[in-house]
Amino acid sequence: VQLQASGGGLVQAGGSLRLSCSASGRSFSRIQMGWFRQAPGKEREFVGGISWAGTRRDYSDSVKGRFIISRDNANNMVFLQMNRLKPEDTAVYYCAGDENSVSGAVSTNAYAYEDWGQGTQVTVSS
Repeated sequence: VQLQASGGGLVQAGGSLRLSCSASGRSFSRIQMGWFRQAPGKEREFVGGISWAGTRRDYSDSVKGRFIISRDNANNMVFLQMNRLKPEDTAVYYCAGDENSVSGAVSTNAYAYEDWGQGTQVTVSS
């Protein structure tokens, strides 16, 4: 599946952004989706993941309680609502798909994901 992320931008600390990721291809509803981010000089890290039907959502400790991942299987979309943003959230954000997942599963390991979008820059100013 091909992924296209959008919605990044510049925001002040405490603000909100909503990232979107559109997917092309069949069987999107059977692909586990995730968001990752990578800041300059740092490794790519898991942000959040959502199972096929959205029944399970996992988040990294650093964003838990501030970010919400959701999906719209009818329109092949996945979203990341980011609230109470902090300067340390500044990074390039990537959506990713795990086509080999099973129902109800969420992987936090980037190596589990086969499909990656091009990334969208999020910059949070202090």
